Amino acid sequence: MNIRNEIKAEIAKSGWTLTDIVKEMNKLHPENTTTSQNISNKLTRGTLKYSEAKEIAFIIGRNIEWLPTARTEE
Repeated sequence: MNIRNEIKAEIAKSGWTLTDIVKEMNKLHPENTTTSQNISNKLTRGTLKYSEAKEIAFIIGRNIEWLPTARTEE
């Protein structure tokens, strides 16, 4: 699953809409507002900033977690 689909799936599971998420983002940062179209385009192009992904996760009540993999380096 690509990042766009992962984020969209989490948004859908949380019951939020992208429009409502963007409203919350704009409340948190009134000096730097964005639009639903802008975030949607970034998701489609794969250019969403990590800080924006973290903010979306925070708004929808999710946590981005880095876990170790089974890969070992020799």
